[in-house]
Amino acid sequence: MLSGPGGVGKGTIAAALLAVDPKLWLSRSWTTRMRRPGEPETAYVFASNAEFRQKIAEGGFVEWAEIAGNLYGTPQPDPPAGFDVLLEIDVQGAAQVRENRPEALCIFVEAPSPEEQESRLRGRGDPESHIAKRLALADSERILAYELNAIHVVNDTLDETVAAIASLIEDVRQEGTANDE
Repeated sequence: MLSGPGGVGKGTIAAALLAVDPKLWLSRSWTTRMRRPGEPETAYVFASNAEFRQKIAEGGFVEWAEIAGNLYGTPQPDPPAGFDVLLEIDVQGAAQVRENRPEALCIFVEAPSPEEQESRLRGRGDPESHIAKRLALADSERILAYELNAIHVVNDTLDETVAAIASLIEDVRQEGTANDE
């Protein structure tokens, strides 16, 4: 699972990983936030608060959290056979997944600096109030990631970041193969 503060590039990294690893399947998250200008409709399942709460009541999420006034959640994954699930989630969600799947690979992505994170948030069109909330949360999210024993990766150069994460995923697959023998 990829986790990290808003604006560190989780979505971009996830898309790049899917392009280089045909064995990955991305679980599409739900959110109650409004779609950003230029954001594809497929980035999330954009749901009303009532729809999201109904899905919670039905036990339809493996994790969910309220972040900066919006709800985000990961539906119970249903990947095709032979695929590994890739979750792109916030750190609160990673903590929930880790409770049920302690063996899951947890990668915490960081921007090279708070200034770069802020620049990325602005670049994707987030409102000022949202940017301030996301930046304020970043330190506590980093602390929680350390508590989860997440592997920290700085997203400085996309190609290098994707290569590093792809290598971590392959290492886990190899360990799983070794354990199966």
